Amino acid sequence: MKSRYKVVDQEGIYFITSSIIEWLPVFTSEDTFSIISDSLHFCLEEKSLKLYGYVIMPDHLHMIVSSENLSEVMKSFKRHTAKEIIKYLKQTNNEWILNQFHFYKKKNKIESEYQVWQEGFHPQLISSYEMMEQKIEYMHQNPVRKGFVNNPEYWKYSSACNLDFEGNPILELNEIEFD
Repeated sequence: MKSRYKVVDQEGIYFITSSIIEWLPVFTSEDTFSIISDSLHFCLEEKSLKLYGYVIMPDHLHMIVSSENLSEVMKSFKRHTAKEIIKYLKQTNNEWILNQFHFYKKKNKIESEYQVWQEGFHPQLISSYEMMEQKIEYMHQNPVRKGFVNNPEYWKYSSACNLDFEGNPILELNEIEFD
């Protein structure tokens, strides 16, 4: 089934969500978080992605982004990260999640043995500064609502913190500009 959410304004800023198939907890180690952050860094540098906020949860991620061709950037991002996640799971002999990726793979995905991501990325056009603030608050509160941390800035894998263990930014964020 195709997503009802679509990129309607190539110049727009979008709140997007990408979820692991069946909400399996994949982003539970520094290595798997790095797959996402490294891939985002590449998209920021090479694919003109602009990143205004993010949170990486164990089974999904939210981002506020824009790009001249957001659909293609997200397709490339998900394809690359899926390959890297599968490679990592094979290297670490994580047969359980690999078996889940195989079992829950959509029947029409005949070109691959596994399916890592749910289809689509649910882009929601952000139409005002107030909506942007609401989405950032929702995103940053996600780890708090799940009980992982008491304060949003304690979740390392979020733009609420955005710092590695040495205190360096994980990802460069773009400045939010609204007319």
